[in-house]
Amino acid sequence: MSEMNIYETPSIAERVRGNSYPGRGIVLGLTADGTRALAAYFIMGRSANSRNRIFTVKQGEVFTEPFDVSKVQDPSLIIYAAIRQLDNRLIVTNGNQTDTVYAGLAAGKSFSEALESRCFEPDGPNFTPRISGLLTLDPEQPRYEMSILKSIDAAGSDCARYTFSYPAKPGLGHFLHTYLGDGSPIPTFCGEPERISLGNDVDGFTAALWEALDPDNKISLYVRTVELKTDWTEERLINKNQQEAL
Repeated sequence: MSEMNIYETPSIAERVRGNSYPGRGIVLGLTADGTRALAAYFIMGRSANSRNRIFTVKQGEVFTEPFDVSKVQDPSLIIYAAIRQLDNRLIVTNGNQTDTVYAGLAAGKSFSEALESRCFEPDGPNFTPRISGLLTLDPEQPRYEMSILKSIDAAGSDCARYTFSYPAKPGLGHFLHTYLGDGSPIPTFCGEPERISLGNDVDGFTAALWEALDPDNKISLYVRTVELKTDWTEERLINKNQQEAL
């Protein structure tokens, strides 16, 4: 049996390059110097309905919205708030469970308790998992949690729930995405969130991830870093549709 390094930390570009369809993806972690928390979210799409989207930022919250309203077919699973913040907790998800987590936390529930009312998306035979992240911006003890809710079988008969909790460590991030790759049906992500290395350059991270994503299927990418001691925030936003419209 060949030796395996379970603690290896490739770059985010190495994780996604060559995979035509990781689907939607969340990255959470801490920059290499330990001063800033990082959160990233990207979306991809194969259908015309899924590809007709952009990210918008409104008062610190990130939304998916249609690029061309006249072409919207079914908005139920593609239009939602992807990122919201409650106090020092940043919520990132791939669907309208962002609002579910926000409401649950506001009511005193834990991250996993807030998601108990939700399950995978009703889009059989794919049964796309709901992936979520919660980043706690505590200067003394930054940490994050990630969750995936996915079908327990090919029939979508019930929901399997997985929650992962991490102390934030300088230079380390975790990457959770909806699919292993393309297929019919599309194979659901399996296992723990993937370890990645994080540097200090938000522009370099953003560019590397965007360039590594499949050019035909990528749609939008949002990256945010927050300085833990001051709350100073940097944001990067790329929308393929707006790039092509220029």
